Amino acid sequence: MLTARSPSAPIGVFDSGVGGLSVLRHIRAQYPNEHLIYFADSGHAPYGDKSEQYVVERALAVTEFLLSHGAKALVVACNTATVAAIKAVRARHPELPVVGVEPGLKPAAAATRNGKVGVLATARTLKGDKFLALREQISAATHAEFLLQPAVGLVDEIEKGDLQAPAIHAMLEQYVAPLLDQGADTLVLGCTHYPFVQDGIARVLHAHGRDDVTLIDTGDAVARQLGRLLEAAGLLRPELKPDATLRGYTTGAADAFALAFVQLLALRVAVEKVDV
Repeated sequence: MLTARSPSAPIGVFDSGVGGLSVLRHIRAQYPNEHLIYFADSGHAPYGDKSEQYVVERALAVTEFLLSHGAKALVVACNTATVAAIKAVRARHPELPVVGVEPGLKPAAAATRNGKVGVLATARTLKGDKFLALREQISAATHAEFLLQPAVGLVDEIEKGDLQAPAIHAMLEQYVAPLLDQGADTLVLGCTHYPFVQDGIARVLHAHGRDDVTLIDTGDAVARQLGRLLEAAGLLRPELKPDATLRGYTTGAADAFALAFVQLLALRVAVEKVDV
C-alpha cells in the first residue's frame, strides 16, 4: 500500500457536495498525471447553515477517511469548511500539505475600478472569524468596500444538477441585483458551487446592463498553491505517466454524484457511497 508521503499517492479533495468539482477541474488541468480522490459529504450538506463545531467535526472525519485511502495532500475545496475547520485540520495533521479556499477578496480588490466589491457566499462563510479578519485586512490595505450577500439556498439548488432551473435564475437575480444596485463592479464567487452558475450570473449582469462587472473565481489559484506545496515537499508525481486515476466517494447518493461528474465535468467516474 502506498504511504501518504509517496509522490505516487493520491491527492484528496473534499467539499460538502459537488461544488468542489469546480476546483477539481483546475487541479486536473494543471496536474493531469496526479491521482485524485474526490469526497462529497452530501449526506451532511449543506455546511453553510450548520454550526462551526459541526463543520469542524465533519472536516476532521472526512480528512481521516482520505488519509486512510493514502492521500498525500488535502484540498479543502469548500469555502465554509475552510473558514470553520482548516485550522483544526492543520493542527491535527501538521505534517500534511493542506490547501483551503477562501473568497478572492485580494484579487477582487486589485480588479475593482470603483472600490466596490460584491461578495456572494454562504451565510456561514460570511459570519466566520477567518473571513471577517480577511475582509478587514484587505479593506484596510486597499480601501475597497466589500458588500456582503448571503446566497441562502443556492447551494441546495446547484446540488440538484439542473443549472438552468428557474429557481436558480430567480435566486441569482435576488442575490446579485442588490449588489449591482449598490454599485459593485466586481463580484466574488465566494463558494466553490458558484462557478457552475457563472453563465446564469452573466445573464443577470447582462439584463441589468452590467456586462462590465468582473467575476472572481479562485479555483485556479488554489490549484497553483497546491502545486507549490507538493513541489516543496517533494511530492509531485513524476511526469509522463498517463495512468492517473480519479475516484469518487460520497455520504449521499452515489448515482446522483456520478451524474454530477457527467453534468458538470463531462467525466464518467466510479463513485462509492460510504458511511463516514
